[in-house]
Amino acid sequence: MTHFDTVILGGGPGGYVAAIRCAQQGMKTAVVEKQWWGGVCLNVGCIPTKSLLRNAEIAQILSREKKTFGIMGDATCDYGAAFSRSRTVSDRMVQGIHFLMKKNKITEYSGTGEFKGPKKLCVTFDTGVMENLTFDHCIIATGATPAMLPGITPGPRVMTYEQLIMSPNLPRSVIIVGGGAIGTEFAYILASYGVSVTVVETQGRLLPMEDAEVSAEVTKAYKALGITIHTSSSVDSIIQDMKAAKVTISSGENTQQIEADQVMIATGFQPRTTGYGLESTGVELTEQGAISIDAMMKTSVPGLYAIGDVTGKLMLAHVAEAQGVVAAEAIAGGAPLPLDYDMIPRAIYGEPQVASFGYTEAQAKEKGNDVRVSKFPFAANGKAWALGKGTGFVKIVADATHNEILGAHMVGPDVTELLPELTLACTWDLTADEIARTIHAHPTLSEALKEAAEGVGGQMTNF
Repeated sequence: MTHFDTVILGGGPGGYVAAIRCAQQGMKTAVVEKQWWGGVCLNVGCIPTKSLLRNAEIAQILSREKKTFGIMGDATCDYGAAFSRSRTVSDRMVQGIHFLMKKNKITEYSGTGEFKGPKKLCVTFDTGVMENLTFDHCIIATGATPAMLPGITPGPRVMTYEQLIMSPNLPRSVIIVGGGAIGTEFAYILASYGVSVTVVETQGRLLPMEDAEVSAEVTKAYKALGITIHTSSSVDSIIQDMKAAKVTISSGENTQQIEADQVMIATGFQPRTTGYGLESTGVELTEQGAISIDAMMKTSVPGLYAIGDVTGKLMLAHVAEAQGVVAAEAIAGGAPLPLDYDMIPRAIYGEPQVASFGYTEAQAKEKGNDVRVSKFPFAANGKAWALGKGTGFVKIVADATHNEILGAHMVGPDVTELLPELTLACTWDLTADEIARTIHAHPTLSEALKEAAEGVGGQMTNF
């Protein structure tokens, strides 16, 4: 039996970051991970997906945009090569995790961890050998699993994104159930390689969690790619046979059946709380089945913390990382800043990209703010046109009294890279006026931020 100051159960983005910060605070630290070092993100999520999206963007340039860039002749894009590159990128990043564990003198346990009470964890290795660990503190970072539709059974023609991202072969046609971040990213990838794509979303628009104008811009772009979109539509049933998957969808009183080679379910995630012996710890769960935590990531049991998707907060890798830092510093006796989940940045990497944080105009007004909104189009940004991407906009929602930033919603070229300036300003109470007075290099996409910030004060220059 080995004792540690802190054991982290789960080696994903939250888990490994928490482990590093614990080790940096002088704690004897271990991480227990049964399958994916680096988590879903590095193995079958964020990283390989972004690699595939880059290849998809190039495929679009070589097909739909070749005239714009003076590309002569025909080019064939091999999805198998894109898949192989995505796995190489993923493997490279995973190896980096092991390097960081070694660098920070963190003990790795590649096995399944199961609680045997609130202060003991039993690790079972693939060989069947078991080892017991005891600890003063444990950070639970077990992540989440893809949610399936009620009554729908996975099969050869019905899968989650995990199966699709690990396949080097593409179907001729696919129905994606869910028009959120994962659904729209995969829709873009698949359509870029000639797959017939249909997206079914229960809400009234794609990306229903984003600003309505952002959703409209993405919908317009996706329809131009030939993607069929059914909104305000629910899936009643899926029948699989040797030839196709037959999906019955309904919208109000209208019902129809659509077919495709495969169906990808992208309807969200469920916190992964079973199979770890949590019941032996006494940890409380929320009504949604997530581990209940306070602002310092403490659970209901002293010494036990939880971070990442298993907490059911905002299920994003960078949220898990931030929670991991808070938990580690709290364990070390520090006073970390609590997270403001409303103001955490969100990023969607299809084409056009989507980036946002904070409140929409409607949400800001609901909270009693006197709101001022400014929107600057990339059609008036020289760098955007130089890239061949003069569509989309930057939209800033500010408090009309002091011009403090309450939220921002962007759609367009590389807007995910523009978020930090705005979230930094929001975090440290900088106003739109102060962004407007900051010199931005020309020509850059970031000038759109400056222009939108100027617009909050009523003095936009280039539009």
